[in-house]
Amino acid sequence: MKVIRNVESLRIPRASRGSSAAGPELPLDTVLRGDCVAELSKLPAQSVDLVFADPPYNLQLQGELRRPDDSRVDAVDDAWDKFESFEAYDAFTRAWLLAVRRVLKPTGTMWVIGSYHNIFRVGSMLQDLNFWILNDIVWRKTNPMPNFRGRRFTNAHETLIWAAREPGGKGYTFNYEGLKAGNDDVQMRSDWLFPICSGGERLKDGEGRKAHPTQKPEALLARILMASSKPGDVVLDPFFGSGTTGAVAKRLRRHFIGIERDGDYFEAAKARIAAIEPLPEAALLPAPSAREAPRVAFSSLVERGLVSAGTLLTDAKSRSRAMVRADGTLSLETAPGLGQVASIHRAGAIAQGLEACNGWTYWHIETGSGLMPIDQLRAVVRSEMAMAAE
Repeated sequence: MKVIRNVESLRIPRASRGSSAAGPELPLDTVLRGDCVAELSKLPAQSVDLVFADPPYNLQLQGELRRPDDSRVDAVDDAWDKFESFEAYDAFTRAWLLAVRRVLKPTGTMWVIGSYHNIFRVGSMLQDLNFWILNDIVWRKTNPMPNFRGRRFTNAHETLIWAAREPGGKGYTFNYEGLKAGNDDVQMRSDWLFPICSGGERLKDGEGRKAHPTQKPEALLARILMASSKPGDVVLDPFFGSGTTGAVAKRLRRHFIGIERDGDYFEAAKARIAAIEPLPEAALLPAPSAREAPRVAFSSLVERGLVSAGTLLTDAKSRSRAMVRADGTLSLETAPGLGQVASIHRAGAIAQGLEACNGWTYWHIETGSGLMPIDQLRAVVRSEMAMAAE
């Protein structure tokens, strides 16, 4: 593939720029013009937190596509999506994946999107190069292009692979709590429903035609960045295209580095990103993680008077009862375990005949408006601790 020698860049105002005493400067908030492998080789090793890659799909189109009324379909038939053979495509894939692996931090992750034409070859190469696949995500399109020839199923989805740089995949960012809370307190699934990019979001050239044939919707990139990065992280897109990754990264206050070799796409991306305003910092604060929250002992609730010794606690259905003791333990008032004294967790396990139990969510206290999990009282203590720390 041809390497464009001249490298241009776009530096977004107000963005900081990182550097390394042992290597080259990290060009934060910059679009680099050139071949992705060549430009990746100039970046510092292990300097990027997250990669989103939308490589050529190698669609192998055999001639024009036409609708039943004989009108031409604006399909992806650009030179950058054409390869002489599967071997050539595999060599290209291996080269850019190795270049990406070098710049990813050990705790970094990468997303690759593709269709049935290429995603299985990319996935195999990822595993060959020792990436650790965390998930495959199905992007189901609400408005897919129909199969005009009527010889196959409508191709209504694309596949994303999410992979960690290191085998075992430890230490990477996954904003589980925020995703779950934003999904009505239900775990986010691996099938995502989004429309394809259309309407006002679709970039157009001077003649009103699509500026890029495979522009991805910003909603898709927003979910990816919110799921697997934090504000201030560095997000790299080696196939920058129309700049969706950079636009979303800037809006979400992530740093970005884009690489794009096509001059028209490069200019379109620059103009698009320059018009983006970052969201207020307060709107991007991550949801608190239960693992990161300060530990609170049940005895501290008794000491603070939030729960009085002698109070009876029950489960949500009022089948089990336990009395709070002055030292923060519980005395079971019902069978099984009648008379036994234990911690809130052990007492809850005994009451249910289980090996383990989360006593914070199992035990409830009576209030004027009904039963309330004692976990809500723990939240009060944690809030006080946070205020004291400020």
